[in-house]
Amino acid sequence: MTTFDVSREHLVYAMDRENPPVLRVPDGSTLVFHTRDCFEDQIQDARAAFTALDWNRVNPATGPVFIEGAQPGDALAIEILDIQVGDQAVMVTGPGLGVEGDALEQPSVRVYPIEDGQVTLHGVRLPLRPMIGVIGTAPADTPVPNGTPGPHGGNMDTTVIRAGSLLVLPVNVEGGLLALGDLHAGMGDGEVSVCGLEVPGRVTLRAHVVKACAWPLPLVQTATHLYTIASALTLDEAAILATKHMSAFLQTQAGLPRADAIGLLSAAGHLQISQVVDPLKTCRFELGLDILAQLGVPALTVAQAE
Repeated sequence: MTTFDVSREHLVYAMDRENPPVLRVPDGSTLVFHTRDCFEDQIQDARAAFTALDWNRVNPATGPVFIEGAQPGDALAIEILDIQVGDQAVMVTGPGLGVEGDALEQPSVRVYPIEDGQVTLHGVRLPLRPMIGVIGTAPADTPVPNGTPGPHGGNMDTTVIRAGSLLVLPVNVEGGLLALGDLHAGMGDGEVSVCGLEVPGRVTLRAHVVKACAWPLPLVQTATHLYTIASALTLDEAAILATKHMSAFLQTQAGLPRADAIGLLSAAGHLQISQVVDPLKTCRFELGLDILAQLGVPALTVAQAE
């Protein structure tokens, strides 16, 4: 099947049903999204003035793409095939930003070269761990700025959204209107400074329509684990919602009573923080595919999308 390129010249700053699609592609198509970094490549070296940044251009997403056959109530199962990043990473923090913004007196702009598959921060060598910060579909009604996560996806800043993962997002409007950006060469859970290693790059993925999807979304599956992702105003609310989504998955897919589902999650699952710095906070609940297999629940496959 043809591979479709989505140029980084086509940018949106909110997930919005009114965004005109830049491409219409068949179900199952391979797409290559070319992205700018979360500052729209405004910072090219550490001499860039923090005060000169145009914050209206933050978190651009490339797209959106209309997936033929996707209707409200369906889902998009997205195979993330490959993530390539640029040759340098940017980090910014300052007063009012991130977990220590209350103690920072001056803004900080740092640019780190990417060499030999790693980034060196202050003498510490870190291997590249590319991931997607922003990926989502259009919501059914009110537009959502790209900096905000939600049930549609968006700025989930979740480290397991990486090459080799299968991400499932809801379809709220015809075609889904898939867009993505905000790549990181690496990021720790929490994204506590307000930045990961922000990079431009290229994402290759394959998008499949799952008809009449009843799974709690968003979902991510890696080679070893399944994750439910949820965002809310507080970490407490996000944690509860992510847990309830995994419990609901066990109840519907494995047939477990609610009390048994939550008991199994308490014994064998892991509640984790994705990010604490966006307008809504994001948590994920992790459960091993080996546990699901013992319950007779198969791993998610794109065959379920066909």
